[in-house]
Amino acid sequence: MRDESQIETVDFLRRCLAGHGRLETIRTHISVVLLAEDRVYKLKRAVRFPFVDFSAPEARLAACEAELALNRRTAPTLYRGVHRITRTPDGGLALDGTGPLVDAVVAMRRFPQGDLFDAMAREGRLTPALVAALAHRIAAFHAAAEISRAHGGAAAMAALVAVNDRALRACGLASAGEADALTARFEAALARHGDRLEARRAAGKVRRCHGDLTLRNICLYEGVPTPFDCLEFDEALATIDVLYDLAFVLMDLWHRGRRDLANLLFNRYLDESDEADGAGLLPFLMATRAVIRAHVTATQAAEAPGEAARALRDEARAYLDLAGTLLAEESATLVAVGGLSGSGKSTFAAALAPWLGAPPGARIVSSDRTRKRLHGVSAVTRLSDSAYAPSVSERVYAAMRDEAARVLATGGAVMLDAVFDRFEAREAVEALARRCGVPFRGVWLQAPAAMLAARIRARRDDPSDATIEVLAAQASRDCGPLTWHRLDARLPAETLRAVILAGCGTDAARAAKAAGGGAAEDLA
Repeated sequence: MRDESQIETVDFLRRCLAGHGRLETIRTHISVVLLAEDRVYKLKRAVRFPFVDFSAPEARLAACEAELALNRRTAPTLYRGVHRITRTPDGGLALDGTGPLVDAVVAMRRFPQGDLFDAMAREGRLTPALVAALAHRIAAFHAAAEISRAHGGAAAMAALVAVNDRALRACGLASAGEADALTARFEAALARHGDRLEARRAAGKVRRCHGDLTLRNICLYEGVPTPFDCLEFDEALATIDVLYDLAFVLMDLWHRGRRDLANLLFNRYLDESDEADGAGLLPFLMATRAVIRAHVTATQAAEAPGEAARALRDEARAYLDLAGTLLAEESATLVAVGGLSGSGKSTFAAALAPWLGAPPGARIVSSDRTRKRLHGVSAVTRLSDSAYAPSVSERVYAAMRDEAARVLATGGAVMLDAVFDRFEAREAVEALARRCGVPFRGVWLQAPAAMLAARIRARRDDPSDATIEVLAAQASRDCGPLTWHRLDARLPAETLRAVILAGCGTDAARAAKAAGGGAAEDLA
């Protein structure tokens, strides 16, 4: 159903916003958004799709009221209220009148469109610091969200696969044969992951989430990453596994070629939440999100004129191709990086992890962050010397191995980031890989003592508490037999990444090299 019946409503809202500066209009597949200088009116379009029916004004009012209540969970000051649009005795329209209901609109405060994460990513302004802050916001939101055991699980994902199949065929983006093949791959992936999805539902991982967590629905508001415009019209579609909620923004970043930021978001989110048991689900969940964006974008293309339609069609095709790529199976693998403090282990891990394993890349389990978590403090809170006693360090390394085992069991890749200056710690990690039946690569970063010291002195707001004195103590110890692959830490992390990926013989090695990661020959 089309929304020509709302022309009168849109004209009325334009008149209401007269005198509030220049007016912009944005149309999505289910909304018309009118933006003045200081305020926004968001109107539900009178449309009927397989996933939503806004054809009746009462349904649109209910959706507006739900949108207000649900979005105030993450953006309380951004949403002003809901206005009923009613018929006046003389046949006109009024805001919040006493006459019959004609429509409804959500009123919001205006923020600069350039503060959308979508625009920031496109223009290269989306920084690691903002992504880390976003991970914190999402993790806190999910932790507080209402748990549901009546939704989610394997059956809900199977229903979603079927809906996506129908929508993909209806929009004409894929041929019948292509749709058949893609749906068969989704069904095979679901068969592999069904038990894990059910276990997560039983464990309370299905919650009333955002539901539409793309970069377009996140803004920098009052200096804070702020998710808004959540999915309000279907409780079942938004009451989902928290990782399926996270998967939308991970997929969006991956689609834009920012696998570094996707991996950072994934890792910072897992730093704050107990989701290691679900890490291997993310490629499947991201692929599901990619298909949704594919058929929604194709539907938008059908309504757009000329060049805009072609651009949207190309983007829809790119999302569909990405879905197929995300469904490709990758083997679990374990990489451990060791070296004295200041050798660049965390920098190297951050450079390698996005290219290791299936999207969104490897889980980085850091000794610094693990130690802080075990002590119940933030990553940058400095701990006392007692927190670094040998017995405590043994607990830290054991916790790291435990988390690694949980991720590896799901099929995910893991990077362990620690000093590993004791033979027993290195031996225990290698034994873990053997028990899990996964390939292992040990990397040892080495650099001149003066460089290590200079890096330590330059640190600010860093999870590592290492000092020059700690470095000296490490350097004085006998590390025992060292069989790991030695790399010169003076070289750029991207060059070191290419060496390791080339040794792993992965497709990612070629992609990383093409992206500017250097070549293995650099260290020959």
